[in-house]
Amino acid sequence: MTTAGKTRVAEIQRRTAETDISLSLVLDGTGMASIDTGVGFLNHMLTLFTVHGGFDLSISARGDLDVDDHHTVEDVGICLGQAFSRALGDKGGIRRYGSSYVPMDETLARVVIDFSNRPYLYFGVDLPDRKVGTFDTALAKEFLRALALHGGITMHVDVLHGENAHHIIEAVFKATARAMADAAAKRPGDGSVLSSKGAL
Repeated sequence: MTTAGKTRVAEIQRRTAETDISLSLVLDGTGMASIDTGVGFLNHMLTLFTVHGGFDLSISARGDLDVDDHHTVEDVGICLGQAFSRALGDKGGIRRYGSSYVPMDETLARVVIDFSNRPYLYFGVDLPDRKVGTFDTALAKEFLRALALHGGITMHVDVLHGENAHHIIEAVFKATARAMADAAAKRPGDGSVLSSKGAL
């Protein structure tokens, strides 16, 4: 539930033939991150996501990295989306919408969020490189698609300009965190759902 006085937390377990993931999320946290996915670049992105969103996030993931990083990255996105959905409950009492612009040196990213229960990802991002270190940059979109789909989130991601793939993805993750924190923030009132329909 999301009514006043309720702690907004979630724990997710996902075990498949490809991955084994344990995730814990505290929405109203202090930016404490404990991230171990086996994918170094994803660890980095999720740590800064946690810090800039002001969440507390713990993730332990083991996946078939001998195949590639795809299953692990996507499944962590699935779990994080499920955690946000569970922690927000019926989404009563939240702002629902959030947006953020984040610069990263030459890069400027914009992310706009709606906790709508109508998942959709628009990804207007041109990534100039296929790899950042050993990380396949195409997996950034796969992660965000899984997050949006399993979190019930309408998400529009645009990079207005940028040249360095690391900077671009980092700015996107930071902007996503800030926009999600904004959308999940409690608003004054009776805890009702922000919708003319009365439900999302």
